Amino acid sequence: MNRSILRLAIPNIISNLSVPLLGAVDTALVGHLDDVAYIGALAIGSVIFNFIFWGFGFLRMGTTGLTAQEYGRRDRKEMMMILARVQLIAMGIGLTILFLQNPIALLSLWMIESTADVGKFTRIYFDIRIYTAPAVLALYGINGWFLGMQNAAYPMIVTITHNLLNIVLNLMFIYGFGMHVDGVAYGTLISTYLALVLAFALYFKKYRHYLPHFAGKDLLNTRRLREYFAVNRDIFIRTLCLIFTFSFFTAVSSTQGEIILAANTILLQYWFIVSYGIDGFAYAAESLVGRFKGGENFEKLKKSVVYTTTWGLLIGIGGTVVYGLFGSNLLYLFTDKALVISHAETVLFWTVLAPVVSAICYILDGVFIGATETGPMRNTMLISTFAVFLPSYYLLTDYIGVHGLWLAMLLFMLSRGVALGFYLPKTILNISKA
Repeated sequence: MNRSILRLAIPNIISNLSVPLLGAVDTALVGHLDDVAYIGALAIGSVIFNFIFWGFGFLRMGTTGLTAQEYGRRDRKEMMMILARVQLIAMGIGLTILFLQNPIALLSLWMIESTADVGKFTRIYFDIRIYTAPAVLALYGINGWFLGMQNAAYPMIVTITHNLLNIVLNLMFIYGFGMHVDGVAYGTLISTYLALVLAFALYFKKYRHYLPHFAGKDLLNTRRLREYFAVNRDIFIRTLCLIFTFSFFTAVSSTQGEIILAANTILLQYWFIVSYGIDGFAYAAESLVGRFKGGENFEKLKKSVVYTTTWGLLIGIGGTVVYGLFGSNLLYLFTDKALVISHAETVLFWTVLAPVVSAICYILDGVFIGATETGPMRNTMLISTFAVFLPSYYLLTDYIGVHGLWLAMLLFMLSRGVALGFYLPKTILNISKA
């Protein structure tokens, strides 16, 4: 079992870590420019696109779970049709986002308070990056499909190539052409479409023999679409709550001034780096739990839950140790602004605790997605967001100031893991009796 987990997890960890690496490089690039407003603009621009794109993360997650179950059943036709449907849905959503880009930008900038300079640079960034929408969503779909097919190598190749291209292009635009956040946006735009071309090239290399199983008359199969959207409705609600929490965090940071916004943005990169590492095992859980559920191998299903959870906890403990030892020193990689570093050091303690506290909820998300038991994910996220995170922030901030926001975020992660753990015995571990 460990061999199967690592075969899926290691490529996922490598590809996942390249995502926060890109965010870290982007933050470091603009963090060393002459205006601190660039960091704020990048942070707020990222929040806006998190809302736009993460909200449709079900195109990746739901596709993995459903495809893995069909893989377990060895239903080649339905495997092919899931990919076709998700690409059709992704294209429709992507084009709709482009059509609505101006009202989305105006509403987003109205909702997130910022200084005039930050707002100006954010709009520049938004107006370029918005055109990545169709490609981003299509990549969600095809990478989710690869993972459901028990193939973690292809998403790794696509993601690493995408992010390396992005970094190279960002360096070229910023240092070669003297650009700022517009250079970061153009780098993202170009690299995203090149990554999509690569993903489909890999598909045709290995999976073109699935094409004869495509059936146009089943593309809009009502029963299958209902099943797809039922699973993804819950994932969508869960993801919106997650986006809301991180966006609320950044919006509150923005109201506290450019220094605090910059420091909190840098520390969030720490959170993302470890979360993407743990998510490598969460993705492995998605693939294996879905496969064993589809193949009705419930003994291996339960074993995969125990093993992936253990691996996730070990990564979380390792992240806490590393941040405890080197967290302050790492700040200098992101910025040379003394005031930003000073504030980050005052709240670093919460970031040190984050990896070990968050590990369980990350892994259990993967378990529930793979089993397509998405109702508990929706319920726990609603509880954690509106009954834990928000009340904690408003109650704690009056007593402990800037620490209140960070403690509320930590309690949010803890409550997610506890609540999913409550559901685990009567859903996933009892699935053979369902």
